Amino acid sequence: MKYCSHCGSEVEVRVPEGDNRPRHVCDTCSTVHYQNPKIVVGCIPEWEQQILLCRRAIEPRYGLWTVPAGFMENGETSQQGAARETLEEACARVEVEGLYTLFNLPHINQVYMLFRSRLLDLDYAAGDESLEVRLFAESEIPWDKLAFPVIKESLKLYYADRQAGRYPLRGGTIVRAAGSTRGYQTILDPG
Repeated sequence: MKYCSHCGSEVEVRVPEGDNRPRHVCDTCSTVHYQNPKIVVGCIPEWEQQILLCRRAIEPRYGLWTVPAGFMENGETSQQGAARETLEEACARVEVEGLYTLFNLPHINQVYMLFRSRLLDLDYAAGDESLEVRLFAESEIPWDKLAFPVIKESLKLYYADRQAGRYPLRGGTIVRAAGSTRGYQTILDPG
């Protein structure tokens, strides 16, 4: 950020009085510009033991598979955002059943909230951000072609919990593995 979105003056990065982190601060109008984590919301849509996945038509991770998910918008609940993203990316209508995973991704300043959901019908298709959309049985999941570690971790937990017949709220933190640019480590919350 170079200019204040409030008055247009140049900003500088410094620790404002009473704070403990560097922020973009405008000395002209005293506005402190906070840059906080983004919230990503999405669904794990299920139909008769199959999960609906989307193959990405956008970067990052073009051509790889993921659940329908994206950034939460102002003025919507997390459940509404998850259902909206499913409609946008997979042209699919879902009944959102409950929060299933909540993962912190501090290395990219994101928080992922994925919801269990039930497809209302088989009327789905690739939206603008998807190359294709299809249902996968557990044995068909393209594990080595999943776009993001958080999706792989959430699906692994989902299948284990489905086998156990219960879906507790799961969460944790996904961090870059020490000394790696592509490897990740998942630290699950206790419980």
